[in-house]
Amino acid sequence: MLRPRVMSKFLSNQPYKGTRDFFPPQMRQFQAVMRQLATIVERFGFEPYDGPLLESFELYAAKTGQEIVENQLYWLEDRSKRKLAIRPEMTPTLARMVSQQVMELPKPIRWYSIPNLWRYERPQRGRLREHWQLNCDILGGDPQFADQEILRLSHALIQSFGGERHLEIRVNHREWIDEVFQNRMKLTAEQSIQVIKLVDAKAKLDEKKYIEALGAIGLQTKTIDALEAFLEGGLDSLQSESNAPGAAHLSKVIHALNDQGLSSNIIYDPTIMRGMDYYTGLVFEIYDRSPENRRAMFGGGRYDHLLGLFGKNRLSGIGFGMGDVTIQDFLQTHSLLPDSTRNLDVYFTLLEGTYFPKLMEWATFFRALGLSCITALEPGKLAHQLKVAAKHQARHVVILGSSEWDTQTVSIKALKTGTQSEVKWANLKRWAEEQAQSKQN
Repeated sequence: MLRPRVMSKFLSNQPYKGTRDFFPPQMRQFQAVMRQLATIVERFGFEPYDGPLLESFELYAAKTGQEIVENQLYWLEDRSKRKLAIRPEMTPTLARMVSQQVMELPKPIRWYSIPNLWRYERPQRGRLREHWQLNCDILGGDPQFADQEILRLSHALIQSFGGERHLEIRVNHREWIDEVFQNRMKLTAEQSIQVIKLVDAKAKLDEKKYIEALGAIGLQTKTIDALEAFLEGGLDSLQSESNAPGAAHLSKVIHALNDQGLSSNIIYDPTIMRGMDYYTGLVFEIYDRSPENRRAMFGGGRYDHLLGLFGKNRLSGIGFGMGDVTIQDFLQTHSLLPDSTRNLDVYFTLLEGTYFPKLMEWATFFRALGLSCITALEPGKLAHQLKVAAKHQARHVVILGSSEWDTQTVSIKALKTGTQSEVKWANLKRWAEEQAQSKQN
């Protein structure tokens, strides 16, 4: 006889598939990386912005790639039956926001954000369903100079961690791609889009399935051969097309960055397509050269028509999105993660409950000086509290016991060295001021 299934009375303590719990050590590491990225971006004059997690479904249906809208978008209906989407990317939100103040904003516009984004994907290395992403965009300015600037920024971000020697900036141009696909190979606009998306996904397909997919789009053997010849072309083939749409612009960008010292990092790669429907000009991806992590870390491109979705004002832009997962993988692979050791300055032990008001008085003064402090919240044995202080990675432990209370002193123990000294209550604030000054230096 089958017994009825007994349901557990406990909820699962695991996060939703494709998401992460950030425990304090992981959160410190995440914040250390994001702070460093934001510091470099702001040195380039970018300003922070943010928008809502929920947007109108139509915002993405209008211009985001079909694969995202149909297969990866998290969406819902609110109580008024409005169809909403959880943002899978930030560029449409940026365009929507800029369109509100486009006439008043100083140009070129340089904005950045680090939003939380969601896509329903199969979780794998470097790709989760939820992630945070550094987005940097320049709207306006001469496209030649703005394109150079956004690529310089991409390089500077990796350079700030010491990872530039592992870096490849692979560039292409959508106008040049359209010239080859539509004018020379005579593909229709729809076929061209399908080929772009297929080439973009080529690394995930075996050769046979890739060729079969090209045939299913309608490409004959001769056209497939022409496509492969284009995809295998090098910088010389690009430079020979000085009058072709997009090719001359791309050549100038490459030469300018070579002159600026990036010749070992920037590469013309005709396989770079970037499948988003809104890209119209330069497209690029940043690759790790190392075999153990050889993949695109982040990328972006130029878009000319996004602002036009919201009115008659038009302003071309270029930008990129750098996911936190891939940059963390890169930094970890090359042992470049910034220091994220906890920086707790003082731990106040509590050996008797009657001492708590005095400890709070001192802690309040210490914190006002900029020192981080923890005060024990229940009395306990000194040995146990020293272990707790060590787990918190405190630099100093202030000990107030009965003998110290009677003599109006405290014992201060430096956990790293194990040295211990006695300080009079009257001198404790001076000691704290010295610690605060040392911390600032």
